[in-house]
Amino acid sequence: MTTSKNNVELVCPAGNLPALKAAVDNGADSVYLGFRDGTNARNFPGLGFDNNELDRAIDYAHNKGRKVLMAINTYPRPHQWQQWCQAIDSSASHNVDALILADPGLMHYATTTYPDLRLHLSVQGSATNHEAIDFYARHYAIRRVVLPRVLSLSQIKQVIKNTDVEVEVFGFGSLCVMVEGRCILSSYVTGKSPNSNGVCSPAEAVRWEETPQGRRSRLNGVLIDEYAPDEHAGYPTLCKGRYKVNDNIFYAIEEPTSLNILEILPELIQAGVVAIKVEGRQRSPAYVASVTRVLREALDQCMANPDNFSVLSTWMAQLDKVAEGSCHTLGAYHRPWQ
Repeated sequence: MTTSKNNVELVCPAGNLPALKAAVDNGADSVYLGFRDGTNARNFPGLGFDNNELDRAIDYAHNKGRKVLMAINTYPRPHQWQQWCQAIDSSASHNVDALILADPGLMHYATTTYPDLRLHLSVQGSATNHEAIDFYARHYAIRRVVLPRVLSLSQIKQVIKNTDVEVEVFGFGSLCVMVEGRCILSSYVTGKSPNSNGVCSPAEAVRWEETPQGRRSRLNGVLIDEYAPDEHAGYPTLCKGRYKVNDNIFYAIEEPTSLNILEILPELIQAGVVAIKVEGRQRSPAYVASVTRVLREALDQCMANPDNFSVLSTWMAQLDKVAEGSCHTLGAYHRPWQ
């Protein structure tokens, strides 16, 4: 395992303690996690940390010189306010290295109650221009912004040129077809918004059926997809389902694929990106280990010799094994006409 020799952080997901250890042991500079409730945007059964587990997680990471970022990145409703504030209190008492927040009210609470606690603006905050980012910096002392996955490479460069706030971008993982922090699609079917409840397809609404034609997935009774016997079945979300449109059945909103930025890694680093983030707190420790290991190697090689950096086929093959749809894309980063 190699460690970072540069200022570009590799930020990796930790849905549970085994995943956190996998990230740290394979080269992550920072890990991000959440509590076991709706205060974070990956509120799935079996994920998240209670206070005892958080102690163990922070000890493990800090003993190896790595940072722990706490995601409290959903939007509390009025009756939930105290619970979300208590999550901030608990994070501060455990000495996390930064909070990842989306709600301005929570930012105000954090910056006035714990002025020395570092704050990052979550991707759920949907800040896509330097004016919005600087607003959060002026009013809430935000030190870093995680950019939504809707900006092109040229747009990212313009943001960095016009703000002093650190910029973090996604480097690998599941894509979101909606405007992040603004998606309420699943609430039409389940009655629960991902921005307030922390999950776009609540586990209690998911049902699997075995039929002679194949496996079916439903969300609160709505048929999302049907898979052939030898076809991989992904977790059912409305935006990545197959639907009948004009007598044709296809991915009407978004095809399953994963973001992969290795091809433009030198350009991102040259532009001044300070951190590369891996999506996937809902994924397995094996996924975390594999992706972290590849990106750690790629980042180190790129920083050591950026002019001669080339993407290894073995890296792409390894990442495609754990990608949605077993394929990858540059997504919105690649807009050659700009």
